Amino acid sequence: MKEQMKNKILNLKADKKAVILAHYYAPAEVQELADHVGDSFYLAKIAKKSAADIIVFCGVSFMGESAKILNPEKKVLMPDLTADCPMAHMVAEGKIEEMRSKYDELAVVCYINSTAELKSKSDVCVTSSNAIEIVRSLPNKNIFFIPDRNLGRYIAEQIPEKNIILNDGCCPIHEAISVDELKDEKAKHPSALVLTHPECRAEVLALSDYIGSTSEIINYAKNSPALEFIICTEEGVAYKLTADNPDKHFYFPKTRPLCRDMKLNTLEKLLHVLETEENEVTVDGDKRASALSPLDKMLDLAR
Repeated sequence: MKEQMKNKILNLKADKKAVILAHYYAPAEVQELADHVGDSFYLAKIAKKSAADIIVFCGVSFMGESAKILNPEKKVLMPDLTADCPMAHMVAEGKIEEMRSKYDELAVVCYINSTAELKSKSDVCVTSSNAIEIVRSLPNKNIFFIPDRNLGRYIAEQIPEKNIILNDGCCPIHEAISVDELKDEKAKHPSALVLTHPECRAEVLALSDYIGSTSEIINYAKNSPALEFIICTEEGVAYKLTADNPDKHFYFPKTRPLCRDMKLNTLEKLLHVLETEENEVTVDGDKRASALSPLDKMLDLAR
C-alpha cells in the first residue's frame, strides 16, 4: 500500500513538473521521497533557483511563505497548512519600532524562522548556518536579533564587538532539551561527542563539543573520526545521520526532541496536495515585496 502511494507521488510530481522540498525534521519517509532535503538556508536557496512549476514544501508555514516570497510566479503548496512554528510569531507587536526609536543605526536581523510579517519589518534575514557571518559583516553596531533569544545569545558570544539586543522568543523543542538528561546520556556514553543546535539553552551549549546548524551537525558527524554522538536537536535528523553513517551510533536525550508540526507532513497529505493542488501558500503583494528584500540580502551576503 505504501509503495503504491510512493509511486503515485513520484508519477504526479513528474506529470506536474513539481519539486518536493523537505526539511530534515520532516518524517523519514517524506525525506526519502523528496528531491531536496536540507535546513532552512539550503532550502531557501533551492527554492530561489528552482525551475519547477510547483514547489511542494514539506516543512512549516514560514518555510512555505519564504518559498512563495522568493518565487511569486510559482505555485507553492504545503501538505498541511496548519504546520506552524511557534517561535516564528514570538515578537511582541510594536517591539521592532520601539527598538528602532531607542537605538541609533539599528539593524533588525530576523532569523528565517519567522513570519512574513516580521521579515517585512526587518533589514536582513539569517539562518543558524550563516547568522554569525552575516551579523559580523553588517556595518551596524546595534543589532536587534529576532525572534530567538538562544541563537541571539550564541551569536553575541561570537561577536562581542556588536551590541546585540535579544528578543524574548525561543524554539519550544530546543528550549526543552534538558541539561540533566544530557548529563545522563554523557554518563552512559562517555566517548560520545555532543553535537548541539544553537537554538538550545546556554547550559546545554556549555556541555557540547560542537555547536552548529542542522546541516553543520550532519556534516560534522560524517567527517568526524568519532563513532558515537549525542544529538541535541529535533529527532528527524536521525534519518540522515544514520543513512550517511551506518557504522556510527547516535543518541538523543531520553525525552526525544520532537516537533509535532513537522510531523504533520505525511505521505498521505503529500499525495493529496499533488492530486488536488490544494493548500496553496499566498503572501500579500505589499508584504511580499517588503519581505523579499531581507531574504535577498541574506542570499547575497551569504554567498
